[in-house]
Amino acid sequence: MSTEWLSNTYLVADVEGGSAVLIDAGGPVAGLLELIEAHGYGLSHVLLTHHHHDHTGELGKVLAAHPGTPVLIHPLERELVPAATGDLAGGQLIESGGLTIEALHTPGHTAGMVSLLAGGSDLFTGDTLFRGSVGGVHAPGHTTYADLRASIMDTLLALPEGTRIHPGHTEPTTVGDELRSNPFVRIWRGLDPEGTGACLALGQPATLVLLARDYDGGHKAWVRWPDGSDDILPGSRVELAGGAGPAPGATG
Repeated sequence: MSTEWLSNTYLVADVEGGSAVLIDAGGPVAGLLELIEAHGYGLSHVLLTHHHHDHTGELGKVLAAHPGTPVLIHPLERELVPAATGDLAGGQLIESGGLTIEALHTPGHTAGMVSLLAGGSDLFTGDTLFRGSVGGVHAPGHTTYADLRASIMDTLLALPEGTRIHPGHTEPTTVGDELRSNPFVRIWRGLDPEGTGACLALGQPATLVLLARDYDGGHKAWVRWPDGSDDILPGSRVELAGGAGPAPGATG
């Protein structure tokens, strides 16, 4: 995990001393590179969930230590990472020794966001789904709220409840835990009501559907615009209007 921006880089292997992949390369990667050497892993691929710098910033260090390693990213974002050598499309299977990794296209936070299901039981979600929170749709290259919701509800949380989730930021969780306790998911499932308080979002009038804790200690806001469309923003871009209290699910 990088302490500079709280991002995770993962080393996933089939067996001790076998084949391995790196998922993202946001850094710091020095400890993982030492682990690869100490345990004799053969690095078969670097798999990138998306193009943002906090997930690719130390890719150069990885390739300096392991030149020629294939670097795969979704084709919609390949031109944004010059070091990428190949595509990672939805439904694609990556073989690394005895390990099979399936790429799941999960747009929203970015157009080419990919989640990765390793061995059928470990899910790496990039910036789509976090423990207790979800990705925003205002980062560079984003798509829409509808895409993000579908990626989470129809793809990621449709997996078995015991599936372990490893987010691009902070701590792990499971599909079952997010179905039960993630405040965004609870509203999407009809378990909790939507908020109806007025707010200013990006300086514009909106309805605050939910204000919830985000992975970094701040907040993530789900707002509804006057035309009925929905949006997910950093909580810092939302102001409560007219003394209205926080929406249900808010923690501060």
